[in-house]
Amino acid sequence: MSLGAVPDDDAGIASRVAQYLRPGTLSLAAMPPLSLYIHLPWCLKKCPYCDFNSHEVGAELPQARYLDALRCDLEAALPLVWGRVVHSVFIGGGTPSLFAPDAIDRLLGDVRARLPLAPGCEITLEANPGTFERERFRAYRAAGVTRLSVGVQSFDDSSLKAIGRVHDGAQARAALDEAREAFETFNLDLMYALPGQTPAALEADLRTALSYAPPHLSIYHLTIEANTLFGKHPPALPDDDTAFDMLDRITELAGEHGLERYEVSAYARPGQRCRHNLNYWEFGDYLGLGAGAHGKLSFPHRVLRQVRFRDPARYMTQALAGSAVAQESEVARADLAFEFMLNALRLKDGFELARFRERTGLALSAIEPGLAQAEARGLIERNLQRVQPTARGFDLLSDLQAMFLPAG
Repeated sequence: MSLGAVPDDDAGIASRVAQYLRPGTLSLAAMPPLSLYIHLPWCLKKCPYCDFNSHEVGAELPQARYLDALRCDLEAALPLVWGRVVHSVFIGGGTPSLFAPDAIDRLLGDVRARLPLAPGCEITLEANPGTFERERFRAYRAAGVTRLSVGVQSFDDSSLKAIGRVHDGAQARAALDEAREAFETFNLDLMYALPGQTPAALEADLRTALSYAPPHLSIYHLTIEANTLFGKHPPALPDDDTAFDMLDRITELAGEHGLERYEVSAYARPGQRCRHNLNYWEFGDYLGLGAGAHGKLSFPHRVLRQVRFRDPARYMTQALAGSAVAQESEVARADLAFEFMLNALRLKDGFELARFRERTGLALSAIEPGLAQAEARGLIERNLQRVQPTARGFDLLSDLQAMFLPAG
């Protein structure tokens, strides 16, 4: 069901909100926690493996105009989230650390002036060592960022060059030194199965990463996406068996250093799990602002998906005119169970059955055939309260998730 573009007049907004509140086929007992995602789409150089909505920065970064657009985008969205508290904020990209600390300070000030943030709200900023300057991370902390996510990917210069990163190993180390001093908590991003990477090289990267005692570690298998430079000119990568062995070694070494794997690609010390990402995986709500940003918003009788205009120039023009949403649609009742399971099964602890009912408005019978099949194959364990993937289920996650695809 297409719901059209956002009207820019007050009467239109009121009518639109009333449309979302009308009776429907779902009945949600309560609204899920709400997060805020803000997309800053520029980077110094487009990585050859990246299929995110990111764009190489030109002669000048349009910070002020983009911040104005984000503010207008937020103001237009306020009626849809009125009265709801934001539990986490994630500023992603692109490379958000291209924006100066005073720009991030202004951005967070605009958010705080318009939305209530929960006490202790987690505010994450993605940062690239290639944009690192001494004292810059401290300035982000002073602006209100509480958690930094540093896109290291590797410490090996040849590996970094092979995947097109703009920083080298020395810059990665310097950025982590600063992050560790400036923030109480931070995340370290690392990639594996890189072109020409051996298990020994991966272990050296991992040991270097763990030497910084990161509170949180995100691990990503380099995959070849169609609409990328690597998609057109794929490099030689380690085979699947080697990649599986690498992941097993990552999990083993991370565990020895106090980092528990709590999600397919995430490891954390006790109390350091990423609250923002947990909200995604637990099928919470999120308002997405910025070029190409996606959002999910729940109402008593329906769940709504939104996508902002993707091109940064067009996004700014549309947002400043009060109409940043390019696409808006309800999640079909038939798709809700799969969308929930697609996220929830990524978590090692799985999900509470009560949460499925609460977040989808569906009866457990909607997933019972898939649960029975998955249990018979040894991919999940369950009791009357909870479902969680087994170790085998984690290894065969795509197969497990596919068991909940809607019929037809």
